[in-house]
Amino acid sequence: MTRRISIFGATGSIGQNTVDLIARDPDAYDVVALTGGANISRLAEDAKRLNADLAVTCYPDRLDDLRAALRGTGIEVAAGEAALIEAADRPADWIMSAIVGAAGLAPGFRALRHGTTLALANKESLVTAGPLLLAEARAHDATILPVDSEHSAVFQALVGEEMDAVERIIITASGGGLRDWSLEALANATVADAGAHPNWDMGQRITIDSASMFNKAMELIETKEFFGVPPARIEAVVHPQSIVHALVGFNDGALMAHLGAPDMRHAIGYALHWPDRRDLPVNRIDLAQVATLEFRAPDLRRYPALGIAQSVMETGGRAGCIFNAAKEIALDGFIAGRIGFMDMAGVVEATLDAMSSEFGLTISPSTLEEVLEVDQMARDRAWSCIRQKEIA
Repeated sequence: MTRRISIFGATGSIGQNTVDLIARDPDAYDVVALTGGANISRLAEDAKRLNADLAVTCYPDRLDDLRAALRGTGIEVAAGEAALIEAADRPADWIMSAIVGAAGLAPGFRALRHGTTLALANKESLVTAGPLLLAEARAHDATILPVDSEHSAVFQALVGEEMDAVERIIITASGGGLRDWSLEALANATVADAGAHPNWDMGQRITIDSASMFNKAMELIETKEFFGVPPARIEAVVHPQSIVHALVGFNDGALMAHLGAPDMRHAIGYALHWPDRRDLPVNRIDLAQVATLEFRAPDLRRYPALGIAQSVMETGGRAGCIFNAAKEIALDGFIAGRIGFMDMAGVVEATLDAMSSEFGLTISPSTLEEVLEVDQMARDRAWSCIRQKEIA
C-alpha cells in the first residue's frame, strides 16, 4: 500500500534529503505536493522525478516560470501563501515541514487538522508557537515527529522510557565553522567565514546560525517545548565531531547517547518509517577510526545566543516568538553587511528588552494569528535596533 506524502520546503537541504529517500523507493509513495522557493528548476525537476500531483512556489512572480518548466507533464502548479495552505489541506499520511522561518507555521498548522503525521524540521513552529502547535496536534489526533538530528536523537533515546525518570537532556553542538577563532577575530568574521561548516552540508542561513549558535539556542527552546522538560534540565555541550547528537540523563545516573554519522537522512528516515526502523543509505560509524570523542562546555562570551535562549525558556509567553523574529532579522542584517557577526546577539537582546517594556513577554499568544502579529512587531523592532546600531 502506497503512502501519500507531501514535502514542504522541498528545495532546501532537509527537503532535498527527503526527496533522495523517497526517490530510492518511488513505488512506496504517492507524492501529493512539493513546495519550494526561488529554485524553480530544482522544484520542477523533483516534481517530475517523483511524479508529484502538485508543485508550489512560495513566490507568486515565479508562477509562470514554474508553469513553463512543468508544461506537458500533467503536474498542477500554483504559487503564493494561499497556495501553500491549499497544498497543506490536501490529504496526506505524512508531511515533511521543512520551510525555513515563520513562513512554515501556517502550512504546518493546517496539515495537523487532517490528523496527519507531521515530520517537523521547521524550528520556528515550536519556538514561536509550541503550546499551540502541540494542542492542535492533540485536538486532531495528529502526530508530530522531530526531524532535527538532536531532537530525533532524544526522541529515540526515550523509547520505552518514562519522562518522570529523565533528569536532564544534553544537546550537542559542533560549534560551527568559527569555533576555534579568537573572540577578537569573531568580531570581524565575514558572511563567507560564517557560512562554511566543517561537518554538515546545509544552507547558508542555518550554517551561519550554527556558527553563532543561534541554531542551537533555537534547539534548546524546542527541547523545552516538545519534551516538556524544565529549562534548568536542558544543556548544550560543544562536540566538534558531530557524532553524538544528543544524550538523555536519567535519575539513576545513566546517560543514553545517540550516535550517528552527520547525515540528516538518518533523522528524516527515522521519522519517515517510524515506528519501524528501515535500512538507510548513511555511513556506518567506525569507532576505532573516530578514536576520540571530544566534549567541552560552551563559552557564553563566544555564544551569547545560548544565554539568551535560557532566559527565553524561563520567561515563556511571547519571548520565543520575539526571539525567533529578532534572530531572523539580525541574520538578515549580518548577511546584508549592516551589522557584524557578534552584533546579532545584541540586536536580539535589544528587541526582547524593548518589547518587554512595551508589551510584556509572559502572556502566551492564544491563536496563530496572534503569533504572526507578534512576529511582525518583533521584526519591525529588530530592524529599528539595527538602524540604531548603524547610527551609533
